[in-house]
Amino acid sequence: MPKAAIYNMAGQQVGEIELSDAIFGVEPNEAAVHAVVKNHLLNCRQGTQSALTKGEVSYTTKKPWRQKGTGRARAGYAGSPVWRHGGVAFAPKPRSYRYALNKKMKRLALKSVLSAKAAEGEIVVIDDLKMDEIKTSAFKSFLNSVDCGGKALVITKDVDEKVVKSARNIPGVTTTIASILSTYEVLNTGKLVVDKAALEKIEEVYA
Repeated sequence: MPKAAIYNMAGQQVGEIELSDAIFGVEPNEAAVHAVVKNHLLNCRQGTQSALTKGEVSYTTKKPWRQKGTGRARAGYAGSPVWRHGGVAFAPKPRSYRYALNKKMKRLALKSVLSAKAAEGEIVVIDDLKMDEIKTSAFKSFLNSVDCGGKALVITKDVDEKVVKSARNIPGVTTTIASILSTYEVLNTGKLVVDKAALEKIEEVYA
């Protein structure tokens, strides 16, 4: 059974906790993780690219020169895709890249990345993660004290305005809540700084 160290807000280790095998002890499934990350990135695409086709460019449709006898190649209109400034053949148009994945695959991918983090010792549990006031320097000092000064994902049980606002200006640090964990966010960060109450919520929601 995987384990994680428990720290207090002063950065002192106060114990150790056993993590759920059902969430933090599964065999990582790379195919599921790849599928979910690809789905996330495509769903983030705006799909607003656009270009003009040969029928949309603003050119006269008059034939530039006669068909035969000039010694030049045949030409029908100035907006042809083979001409400079002409239309684009098979021009891209605004479209949605979104598609859905089933819940079972999403959950498997999330468990895979959480298990990988646990196996690498990159999960830090905080006994009671809270801030008395909104203060970025104090929150940064706290992260450094628990050896999470680089990229880190801070997970709380519910939205904590003081934690969110204290962390939002620290480069590489993001915050989220336990019930909406993202596979991409977990994979794209360094260490997970998890409130003990949030850990219980994760095990309740995703088990």
